[in-house]
Amino acid sequence: MQLKRSLIWPIIVVISIITVVVIVSSWYNIMPFNAAINTQAKDANPRTNLIGTHTPGYPVFRTSGDVLDPITIPGDSKNAVIDPMKYLREFNYGHVTVLPNGTTMREFTIIASDSEIKEVSPGVFYNVWTFNGTIPGPTIRASEGDKIKINFINNGSKPHSLHTHGIHPAEMDGVFDMIGPKGKFTYEFTAEPYGVYPYHCHMTPLEEHIAHGLYGVMIIDPKVPRPPADEMVMVMNGYDTDFDAENNFYTVNGIPYYYMHNPIQVQKNELVRIYLVNMLEFDPINNFHLHANMFNYFPAGTSKIPVELNDMVTMSQGERGILEFKYKFPGNYMFHAHKTEFSEKGWMGIFHVSDVLDNKDIKQMDANPTIKFDNTSSSSNIRNNATLFQGNNNQIQINHENNSHVNDYVITNSSAYEIRSNTAVGENAFENQSSLSTLQSLSNGSKNLDSTPRQVVETGQK
Repeated sequence: MQLKRSLIWPIIVVISIITVVVIVSSWYNIMPFNAAINTQAKDANPRTNLIGTHTPGYPVFRTSGDVLDPITIPGDSKNAVIDPMKYLREFNYGHVTVLPNGTTMREFTIIASDSEIKEVSPGVFYNVWTFNGTIPGPTIRASEGDKIKINFINNGSKPHSLHTHGIHPAEMDGVFDMIGPKGKFTYEFTAEPYGVYPYHCHMTPLEEHIAHGLYGVMIIDPKVPRPPADEMVMVMNGYDTDFDAENNFYTVNGIPYYYMHNPIQVQKNELVRIYLVNMLEFDPINNFHLHANMFNYFPAGTSKIPVELNDMVTMSQGERGILEFKYKFPGNYMFHAHKTEFSEKGWMGIFHVSDVLDNKDIKQMDANPTIKFDNTSSSSNIRNNATLFQGNNNQIQINHENNSHVNDYVITNSSAYEIRSNTAVGENAFENQSSLSTLQSLSNGSKNLDSTPRQVVETGQK
């Protein structure tokens, strides 16, 4: 009993001291006694970062902490899974040969891999499974009736295959015959019917192979080409980076928010044609919404007659279509998924519409640019290397290959531009002044010239 009494006062004193210290410390944090001797840690360079949501600037949250937010960090890493701006307008026509019966054969090589680690969003690295090293894989393009030959190489550690949508023999379907690691297989079929199609790996578990990125687009052009347009490919996809069967990021063409930081340049009143494909895994639907405009929609691209005029289209996985539209007014216009979760996790972008091509978007043509006509088949009276006219102090010369209907032609100079025409060149077409007006307008930079420069793909002849 005596011991307990002797301890009670020291305990009371200790508790009192701790109570006083706590009270004083709390008061000091709220209002220091002397600001001159305040020792609280301070940031020598105060900073605030912004976190944006659906529309940049509204609403916007500010924080002094570090932010890993794709909408505030441009996705420009050299280790990125793809360059979305390059992919947008890059078409692979393959290595072209003409068979004895006159059929055009286009040969492609597709290499599957499953061991690379690449950046799919700023600071986010993921085990990507790719065709030819990118997600999506390369855009294969041919004309209806062409012979397509795909040399498939499995450079991965798992069985893979290549399944193309469209019409072809059963043994070319890429479903029952798996290609083992280091294996090879050649797919051969006739390109039919015309339209836009996905291709993808079809090995099980199929969900895993698609979610990791083994897919791409194949375009089959009709024999009578579509009207000239600024053409682009958009693949809607997502990434499940924490492997819980729910996507953490959503994109169009592989990188979240890329086209918000790098708007797509188009020209006012120029026809824009989008080949849109949905390859999103885990979510049952995806969609595309165009701001302040309407588009003609061609499901699967298998008809030249649109089924509706709309500003939004919804697709399940594997669905695709062609969107065609023009902008009447210059300015910046958003496009995005109209599923808010998808747009706020990366699936959104901007079209920058201008009256004329900006100087930064094009380079001056050479003193004597040459227009080269490809994709040729039937005869016409175009004269080799004939100087047709002189405009803007530049002589435009014509080279023709194999004589033909002129479908796609390319200005070949220090900076290559792709021009979409599809106008049939008949006999004596360039023998009179009125027939020269189209080419004259090209030299003057009219709407016949695509709105943005693009490098001609040197993988084959159109």
